[in-house]
Amino acid sequence: MARAFADLVAIGRVVKPQGRTGGVLTLPLSDRPGRFAGLKRAFVPGPAGEAREVTVRSCWPHKGRYVLKLDGVDSIDAAEAFRGQELRIGEEELEPLPQGSYYYHELRGLSVFDPEGRSLGTVQDILETGAGAPVLVITGKDEHLIPLADDFVTQVDLPGRRMTVALREGRGAGAH
Repeated sequence: MARAFADLVAIGRVVKPQGRTGGVLTLPLSDRPGRFAGLKRAFVPGPAGEAREVTVRSCWPHKGRYVLKLDGVDSIDAAEAFRGQELRIGEEELEPLPQGSYYYHELRGLSVFDPEGRSLGTVQDILETGAGAPVLVITGKDEHLIPLADDFVTQVDLPGRRMTVALREGRGAGAH
């Protein structure tokens, strides 16, 4: 049975061809850079939205990114076909996280409530600002930007698909 590409977890994005022998320069979308050193396979989107498996022959770091050598990709032109494509893996291949830590894909789509139980909307995205904690983008009647930090996120219930957050006026959270 074919896997749907949308059901997989993004770990990188091909930036451009690298070198003359078909390497692809890949920007990691994972905070676990060690994942690439042992990567043996990944998936790219197929023409009908299915996941198409690619075999990773080798991988090496290059200026904060990784160059992957994929089986059957032996020229600049062949590598060019991968430009802009996400590389994904199955959720079953992810390493378990410590208690209280979450993968971003687990948080997207959660229903968000304030401490009194009022709905604020759903988590649409998580932004990396480079200035501390990532920021949850919550959309509903209003849009809220909430730091993904213990002071703001008071409860995450993955099985229940919900999260409770404390809105703190004047401290970076609120409607925008």
